[in-house]
Amino acid sequence: MNRLSTLTMATVALLCLGIALPGDVVAQTAKEYVGTWALVSSDTVRPDGSRVPTFGGKATGTLIFGNDGRFIYLFSRAELPQFASNNRNTGTPEENAAVVKGSIATYGTYSVADKAFTIKIEHSTFPNWIGAEQTRTITTTRDEMKWSNPAGSGGGVVELVLKRVK
Repeated sequence: MNRLSTLTMATVALLCLGIALPGDVVAQTAKEYVGTWALVSSDTVRPDGSRVPTFGGKATGTLIFGNDGRFIYLFSRAELPQFASNNRNTGTPEENAAVVKGSIATYGTYSVADKAFTIKIEHSTFPNWIGAEQTRTITTTRDEMKWSNPAGSGGGVVELVLKRVK
């Protein structure tokens, strides 16, 4: 067998095994997202193009993508007000409003197909989302993720930046 046909057969064998050669384009997969991500920033882009902090101040939070196709996140304002009564069931209307406006928690399943990132929400502290299927635009570069939600729960487009937790 000549050298060229040996190289050709080796290349075909590698491709059949799903091994990409340098320079080959590799499709985006859910594996890129698996792990724990810490929220760096969260901005809402209003229809007029202006940007405001999504939770009304410095944000904090965690997003976890499991290798089983499940996700959970909690994002909130870094400094939520404490309840004077020390009882979440007896918060004042102002205290309750500050917590609702300053936080969101959601869990469910996720999938990636042809660069489309879809989440199916099983439960959320924003009840209008329960049972919804939504699309996000997510890009990753090494240990940074950019997440864009075109239909944020408070209106506008929500843009998050997250860093992978090591």
